Amino acid sequence: MSAGQTRRRGAVAVLAVALLVAGCGDDAGDPPSSTQSEANMFSNPVIRADAPDPQILPVGDAWWLFHTNSGGRNVPVRRSADLVDWSEPVDALPELPAWADPGRTWAPEVIALGPQRYLLYYTVAGRESGRQCVGRAVASRPEGPYRDDSDRPLICQAELGGAIDASPFRDFDGSLWLLWKNDGNAIGVDTWIWSQRLSADGLRLEGEPTKLLRQTEPWEGTLIEGPFLHRQDGRLYLFYAANAYDRAEYAEGYAVCESPTGPCVKAPENPILKANEVATGPGHASMVVKDGKTWLVYHAWPPGREGSTDPGRQVWLDEVVWTDGRPVVRGPNAEPQPRP
Repeated sequence: MSAGQTRRRGAVAVLAVALLVAGCGDDAGDPPSSTQSEANMFSNPVIRADAPDPQILPVGDAWWLFHTNSGGRNVPVRRSADLVDWSEPVDALPELPAWADPGRTWAPEVIALGPQRYLLYYTVAGRESGRQCVGRAVASRPEGPYRDDSDRPLICQAELGGAIDASPFRDFDGSLWLLWKNDGNAIGVDTWIWSQRLSADGLRLEGEPTKLLRQTEPWEGTLIEGPFLHRQDGRLYLFYAANAYDRAEYAEGYAVCESPTGPCVKAPENPILKANEVATGPGHASMVVKDGKTWLVYHAWPPGREGSTDPGRQVWLDEVVWTDGRPVVRGPNAEPQPRP
């Protein structure tokens, strides 16, 4: 072959490659490859390890997830950039206050009160009362470390079984509130969801507590718990879990409240999230809004594994759509769905 022929064949090959790269030919305009499409999807659970009672806090372009003690950590915290892929946990509260005992540090929730001020409310074993109590701790970063410098619990209610599942809420007028549950099922009495105003710095309770709801419906069994407040289009919603946490019947419901002190009316369509063929015992949720869409974050067991520590209560993420003022949860859903 002559040098001229070699050069001509080389030129033809280069032109063919250029046409393909430019998208000329029959394949122009084809949809993204299956690999690209799959990258825009996710499937539940988003955390496959034991991570009960999840709460998510948005800070800048990151999301921080706090959950009940596991892996030897008092308050595990994880980070994500997209609500789907989560880091391994670190301990947000490596040291407990002197009045608390380790091993039962449950349902932590955090609120941001400034760019370098974060308050953590958490359930812990109170040594003096012998019951679960609520403490509060402060940090300059969302991931901590948080420090509780108090000499006593913020709330205990030992005569009512103890206090658990504290949830902070800032209303549209800037007022701060704390919700919690008296742990009545521990001693065979009613479990109430309580509300009380917080001081501007979040460290103290002000005024008197108000009872909002207690267990009254058959699906709720002997208890309600895990409350949080959420405003949507001006209406105030109180979400809560009910029934025993280690049973398939554990589920999520809601009520509509006139204010953070009530009165509150339970929704007739409750529960709005319950067991199905892919997840069982779903509940103890929190809610986040991203790009105009609402998402419910909650824990659930694999079917038939209620109460098992392997894998335990995993974290699920499903969209909530609002229909005539009613929250409708699209889950539990294990099918691939678009990322938030």
